[in-house]
Amino acid sequence: MKQWTIGDVTVTAIVETDLTGILDVVIPQATRAAVKQIRWLIPHFAGEDGVMSGWIQAFAIRTPTRRLVVDTCLGNDKDRDLVLPAWSRLQTNFLERLSDAGFPPDAVDTVMCTHMHLDHVGWNTRLERGRWVPTFPNARYLFGRIEFEHWTKPAAAGASADGMSAEAQTMVNDDSILPIVDAGLATFVESEHAVCEEISLLPSFGHTPGHVSVRIRSKNSSAIISGDFIHHPCQMAHPEWGSVADSDPEQAVATRRRLFAELAGTSTLFIGTHFGGPTAGTIVRDGAAFRLQV
Repeated sequence: MKQWTIGDVTVTAIVETDLTGILDVVIPQATRAAVKQIRWLIPHFAGEDGVMSGWIQAFAIRTPTRRLVVDTCLGNDKDRDLVLPAWSRLQTNFLERLSDAGFPPDAVDTVMCTHMHLDHVGWNTRLERGRWVPTFPNARYLFGRIEFEHWTKPAAAGASADGMSAEAQTMVNDDSILPIVDAGLATFVESEHAVCEEISLLPSFGHTPGHVSVRIRSKNSSAIISGDFIHHPCQMAHPEWGSVADSDPEQAVATRRRLFAELAGTSTLFIGTHFGGPTAGTIVRDGAAFRLQV
């Protein structure tokens, strides 16, 4: 269980499942041959064969006043056959691992979703006697207003431009988003919302229309949890390499370039939501591009 301390804040990674071996599908330009050329990725983030490693994971954050969970992975029992059958009807011990980290579901007071793709909202709910009910009944779920309005507006019934069919996203809405709204636990926030003294949101649009990252500041220390504006550290070496799920590829590239440039050479800990290996490090310049120093 990986854990980091940022001032008075602790962040713990809770892994749900492995992404190793499928990231070259997510980032088509990151072929094995191309990845092998980025030597600093090996061994932490790729093997000698160019196979990239990664995780689907959530982050449990403890502040002096809050217990928060950022991005709730895929979840159990969800029908995901339209996207990837291997992710369908999972049965993992994710909640047990979360509880072992000191975050039993009843103790969580805030849930934050960087965006509304299926692998970031799944444990928002769990199946109970045939109904989808909130997994964290005492929490406020913070949904980005822009993000929510995009995925639930009538136009979303048409073909999606970001690699997810409208039918598949509707299923995600029905089992992982709307039950939270119906239970009265959703709070719709703007893209720079301050969650508490130490935690705020950071706009990082492009992967989805309202995508946000999470910024942590405490006692002169800082960290950022990326969300999906980057899926793998190879995109630091090549910010132009996009994800098949980017809704606005040009904006996604611009976001990566802007945020990497802002963070390069600083002490801010960069925690990659889907990064394997050590998961976190600091960003430094590497010629005309960037790399993650661990």
